[in-house]
Amino acid sequence: MPPEVRVRRVYEEPAPEDGMRVLVDRIWPRGLRKDAARLDEWARDLAPSTELRTWYGHDPAKFGEFRRRYQAELAQPGPAGALARLRDRASAGPVTLLTATRDVAHSQATVLAGALQPGPGEQAGDPDPGTGGEPACYAHLVCPECGSVTSEGHRPGCSTDPAAAGTQPG
Repeated sequence: MPPEVRVRRVYEEPAPEDGMRVLVDRIWPRGLRKDAARLDEWARDLAPSTELRTWYGHDPAKFGEFRRRYQAELAQPGPAGALARLRDRASAGPVTLLTATRDVAHSQATVLAGALQPGPGEQAGDPDPGTGGEPACYAHLVCPECGSVTSEGHRPGCSTDPAAAGTQPG
């Protein structure tokens, strides 16, 4: 059974089904007293870097690139360890990721919620679902004209072959 992970604004009233409540913002939410937040954890180390957060500026048009860059940050040793600990907690019971962001659908909390879900072929509780990565793509090495792998040489007569450029009749 996949982990039960919710994403909510930290300003919303806690609900019994929230389970463990984790703030995933780097900066404390404006106007919120720490005792009023009723948090179980403040996971600053899982928040995007200041540089990434500033670049993104919560612009929905940049969300795809933000997601890619943030996932790369989460793969770094410090955040990856924190993510693994949070994944373990999520496999034990419900977790609610909290953010002050108004647009929760385009927030780091949503990206984190996706990272806590098992990937294809994995099951909740797998020892380290963060290992592996994207399949390798070698399309950039294939010549669009002759279809050969460029590092292995072009087919005879290929006009894009730099070695044959000087030998072509002209």
